[in-house]
Amino acid sequence: MATFHQISSQNLECPICLTLFNQPKTLTCSHTFCKDCLESIVQTQPNQQTIKCPVCREGTLVPSGDVSKLQTNIPLSSLVDEVKTKSETCTICEMYEKQPAVSYCQDCKTNLCKTCEADHVTWKAFSNHEVVPMSEVLSGKASLRTRRKLNTGSIGAYEDCFCFHCREYISHSCEMLEHIQAAHQLEKASIHEEKLMKYVSELRERVKTKKKTIEDHLQVIETQRNEITNMMRRLNDDIDKTYEEYMQLLTDRRVALKCQVNRWSDKFEKELQTMEDESRQSVNQMNAMAELVTNGMKVPLEKDALIAHETLCENLKSFLGRGDPEDQSPRGVTERAQKISFCRYVEVNELCLGELKSCVVKADVDLPVKNGMNCMTRAPDGKMAVVSCKDGVHLYSPDGELQQTVLKDVDVRRIGFLTDGRSVVSNGHNKISLYTPRWRKLDVTFETMSDDGWLGGLTVDRDDNIYVSYRIPKKIRVYTTHGGKAIREIMCDRYVPQQLFSFHTTGKLLLTDGYSVVCLDGYGEKENVMKREGMTAFPAVCRDDSIIVAWVKHKEGLVNIDRIFEARAQYRHLFQDPKTREKRLVLSTRV
Repeated sequence: MATFHQISSQNLECPICLTLFNQPKTLTCSHTFCKDCLESIVQTQPNQQTIKCPVCREGTLVPSGDVSKLQTNIPLSSLVDEVKTKSETCTICEMYEKQPAVSYCQDCKTNLCKTCEADHVTWKAFSNHEVVPMSEVLSGKASLRTRRKLNTGSIGAYEDCFCFHCREYISHSCEMLEHIQAAHQLEKASIHEEKLMKYVSELRERVKTKKKTIEDHLQVIETQRNEITNMMRRLNDDIDKTYEEYMQLLTDRRVALKCQVNRWSDKFEKELQTMEDESRQSVNQMNAMAELVTNGMKVPLEKDALIAHETLCENLKSFLGRGDPEDQSPRGVTERAQKISFCRYVEVNELCLGELKSCVVKADVDLPVKNGMNCMTRAPDGKMAVVSCKDGVHLYSPDGELQQTVLKDVDVRRIGFLTDGRSVVSNGHNKISLYTPRWRKLDVTFETMSDDGWLGGLTVDRDDNIYVSYRIPKKIRVYTTHGGKAIREIMCDRYVPQQLFSFHTTGKLLLTDGYSVVCLDGYGEKENVMKREGMTAFPAVCRDDSIIVAWVKHKEGLVNIDRIFEARAQYRHLFQDPKTREKRLVLSTRV
């Protein structure tokens, strides 16, 4: 059996951790390292599928980045296991008594039993030798490759120089002469160690600095993570709050729609009940008259009784001569009820469920004041608001019935409605005011500019921003519902903004100067212009954000009506391509 000294001469220490091999793995270059050491190296490399040998720098493929799949150096592993498990004997006295070794001298490279260890310590030449317990050697705590500096007068060969070519420490023996004759670069071991220690110290300082930088970066990441978490929490809170508010709005809207349905139901029920009451009354009258006539036949009639009977018979005959009630009347009520439908809003981003529509509309509606309509817009609950500069604002139902007239003594030229039912109106000098849904003026002041009586446009966008146009300076001012100064201005270039319209799905603006229709994006940048020579434009924006433009040629009395689906992507190119405009002509008539 080989001695521990003989075994240790076979490279049983890992070049990385400098301890006995633990699960030795062999690379393709035949160099062997501990499994844990190779795993540590793999973790520090960007490409964990390949590992470079720390000794020769040759690459080795690591399947799936798993070091355990590399080839195990079985002979070396068995040798290490034998060293760890077998009780070692003393190198000095083994030929006599084979005493078990209890320690190991790093300088003499010998195993020592308890007796030899005691003798070894007493020798003056060995006083500075390093002796380590055998248990630490077997457990891997103590490295067997400890080099000692030159000690003049000591017994044994001590490494004193380092050869850069061979990458090893050499002694002052003849081996050094061989390296010098081979022109190898040599350096004192102490100097080399000092340089190495200094280099390692510098690396450790750099590690410390780099670690501090990365830790600071991690702190920044954690701070940003907390900030994002708080932001996301606030967003969730805002979403929940908005959801609850919208649910309340939807609930209120549902109640309003159902109330409207109940009103329609009561109206139709009243009409049918009236027909039923009239029919039942006719039956009762007919039964009473028939009974009177029948009673007159019970006894012979003479004089006044005979004349009265003849009169009753005539009345009954006249009653029976009336026309029968027509079934068309109640069926007509049902037909009108069937024409009422619930229109659900799908394309328009509004939280009002939809509206009830009826095809029963009046062809012509007479305004209370002739030649006095300034503008017309959709009011809440499906109503239509018609502005008369002489007689306030008239509110019409969807079927054309005048329901209410408000702001009779107020100079109103333009009107718009906010999402909460409030209204914003402008007068003849473009001064704007806010009113509650019950038409009470609010104490909100807007710092608008006068346009010297030139009537401009007014519109409200989907975010309740108020846009007021001025014809002379050719600009648009944007206000919030809080009043005060305008939050921004939009210059209209050479176009005079007479009318303004807002797209609720895209946030864009539409303006007209009488002869051109201009589409602006949310920042006031011009996107498209529609124009027809010799024709005046009268545009309108529908609920689905499609545009209806009436082109009027006053001299010939010709009206062309175009419908452009600006808010729908599949039709947007029609708005931009002037060659296809004629394809959108849907009506041409004389006026």
